[in-house]
Amino acid sequence: MVSRKKLAVVFGGRSGEHIVSLRSAASIMKAVDQDLYEVIQVGITGEGVWITGPDAWLSLWEKRPPRESFAAALLTNPARPGLLVQKGDSPQEWHYQSLDLAFPVLHGTYGEDGTIQGLFEMAGLPYVGSGVLASGAGMDKVVMKVLFREAGLPVAPYTWFYRHQWAEKQNDLVAVAGQKLGFPCFVKPANLGSSVGINKVHGPEDLPGAVDEAFLYDEKVIIEAYIDGREIECSVLGDIDVEASLPGEVVPCNEFYDYRAKYLDDRSELIIPARLEEKIVEKIREIILNEINTMPGFTDISMFSKMWEASGVSYAELVGRLLHYAEDRYKRRLSLLVSPPE
Repeated sequence: MVSRKKLAVVFGGRSGEHIVSLRSAASIMKAVDQDLYEVIQVGITGEGVWITGPDAWLSLWEKRPPRESFAAALLTNPARPGLLVQKGDSPQEWHYQSLDLAFPVLHGTYGEDGTIQGLFEMAGLPYVGSGVLASGAGMDKVVMKVLFREAGLPVAPYTWFYRHQWAEKQNDLVAVAGQKLGFPCFVKPANLGSSVGINKVHGPEDLPGAVDEAFLYDEKVIIEAYIDGREIECSVLGDIDVEASLPGEVVPCNEFYDYRAKYLDDRSELIIPARLEEKIVEKIREIILNEINTMPGFTDISMFSKMWEASGVSYAELVGRLLHYAEDRYKRRLSLLVSPPE
């Protein structure tokens, strides 16, 4: 009998999307093929403390100290990837937990932005999802749009600035936003997700307050022009050979698809597949591109998984394919040299 691979499902994290991460992780852990993988729960608290054990997920969900879990740290030793788990106060009471691969489901900062991906690279641990560069670029909305334009993709007008620039020349930046973008427009932290800290601004008098709120979450703020259109999403899956799902449409219950509309009000409409003519579906890549999400919400009712379900890929199959891609990419990278031969 082939032994099961030890799969670390990593969830929680220092992010405003902590709860969303827990929901995604719960769905993933239920869908993992138990004949192939042994799930090792790895939770990260809102303060950044790592824990592991059979009630790691429940302790974070219930916001209580873990009863059957212990503090843990990832070993950055490619020859022996795994966790050091603290069972007591003395060094003798730490023990080693081996790992074969990781499924990070840490939406937002310290999880979706390349930071934990870099840690996995240092540890020599295969992991699901985009790599360090793609994750970092995908998290920063300004860098993302620069790369889109360089690739010739249509991008809506935008402007951006740092906190110190806003402090030095606020009036000038407000004027630039009005002249370049007009109103209404959207003000966002450059690095965040789930519509946290985002406001739709209808006039110049409301811009300073929206910018100040965005600066609560990031040192860099982006202001985007308002596009009067439909919000169409598309899931992309693959490693070397990439494929796209049927598109879906979001019809928000509020003025835009903000955090409350996504997670609290439960009145937004998700239309999958989107009601589009076939010729429009084929041309969807020509529509103005707003942003990509390298670690989207991943419950079995999230847009990403539901669009794949409509395209003929079940949730369990989706999880299995992502794990396969992680292992295959790691094997390819092992064949690369890190220094010239002697």
